[in-house]
Amino acid sequence: MTSTHRPESTIATASPSEFTIDAARTALLVIDMQRDFLLPGGFGESLGNDVGLLRSVIEPLAGLISAARESGIPVIHTREGHLPDLSDCPPAKLRRGTPSQRIGDPGAFGRILIRGEYGHDIVDELAPMDGETVIDKPGKGAFYATELAEILIAAGITTLLVTGVTTEVCVHTTVREANDRGYECLVVTDCVGSYFPEFQRVGLEMISAQGGIFGWTASSEGVVAALSAFVPTSASR
Repeated sequence: MTSTHRPESTIATASPSEFTIDAARTALLVIDMQRDFLLPGGFGESLGNDVGLLRSVIEPLAGLISAARESGIPVIHTREGHLPDLSDCPPAKLRRGTPSQRIGDPGAFGRILIRGEYGHDIVDELAPMDGETVIDKPGKGAFYATELAEILIAAGITTLLVTGVTTEVCVHTTVREANDRGYECLVVTDCVGSYFPEFQRVGLEMISAQGGIFGWTASSEGVVAALSAFVPTSASR
């Protein structure tokens, strides 16, 4: 039996230009696909949002995660949330806006955005596999007050395929943080979501504007096709 493994693959349909993935240096980042944000009756819906706009991300993202696992690309998940005593939640964040429920209050799925509660965890359809990294973050960006940078450096990762919610908040913040740290980022357009369609459109345009000021964008179809080049194949001699 023989196996073949291509170290690089290109997404020709990426914007603003083609994007090359190096299998040994790329990770898939899945941001905050949590029950509090996505489930009907949860915190996101309590703010008056249509969670269906976020739930539409689940199916294509599940396919992309499967493709990444098959190709050997590491999958890293994040969850936004806080310690039960809220000691890691700035007072300004607790006071922000005028929601009917706030972080730490009892919600439909436990205390809202509190680590260890049912609502804080990732939706069943996208549950991490044993051995996959899960990063708990207190802020919008995945780098602030987390171990993400150290994990990426230790693994030799230089490229991030970015997915999750919401496009204009946690996804954008993470991509901007990653850009400042020298990472090449590709945001997967149908695997990120917003409660606001206009924010979704503009948020994606901002990523690849001016020749890729923050990174690239591409659909999951193009990314999955590129990842397929990394799936080991065997043939009988």
